[in-house]
Amino acid sequence: MIIAVDGPAGSGKSTVARALATALSLRHIDTGAMYRALALKALRRGLDLEDEGAVVGLLPDTSIELASDRVLLDGEEVTGEIRDRKVTSAASVIAEHPGVRRWMVTNQRRIVKEEPSGAVVEGRDIGTVVLPNADLKVFLTAAHEERVRRRAVETGTTEQEIVEDLISRDDRDTRRSLSPLRAAEDAITLDSTSLSVQQVLQQVLQIIGERSR
Repeated sequence: MIIAVDGPAGSGKSTVARALATALSLRHIDTGAMYRALALKALRRGLDLEDEGAVVGLLPDTSIELASDRVLLDGEEVTGEIRDRKVTSAASVIAEHPGVRRWMVTNQRRIVKEEPSGAVVEGRDIGTVVLPNADLKVFLTAAHEERVRRRAVETGTTEQEIVEDLISRDDRDTRRSLSPLRAAEDAITLDSTSLSVQQVLQQVLQIIGERSR
């Protein structure tokens, strides 16, 4: 079974995707981590993130592996480093480059194909672009204020510091010409604003149960 979980930052998609993967004994694949890893490499090289040619030039010699909860960039574990706010912002910038997205989609599909039992794959264009034939597509949303609060808790910063970053990311994700953030036409949209992770998980599991009858 292949399940796509999409949604904006702070919607709860990462936590829900992990919980869902555990409940179904499937692999959890965080595609956003791949963009973050490449962004980290670009930052380390001092590249102009807006220069698509420069960023795409990194790809032939780039290896990004997702191993359990670890992220390996060219063999180096960067799991913690890619969660830095600067890397998060950089990932949003490079994700706009068509050349980067094509490379990512190809590799993301390969990773999923290698999982015989399927996977729970989270991101922003999984149900619409990466895996349009996924068995189940879930699009998580949440009120802006709640998303800001969650991100502040997650990053250990103040809500005031989060607001600008979140608005910028939302704008980039929804307005980019290639693979914008949106719900697939056949996706189940869930508003997690007032729901716990367990409540969202139960709703998704119920949907899966009903479809399997």
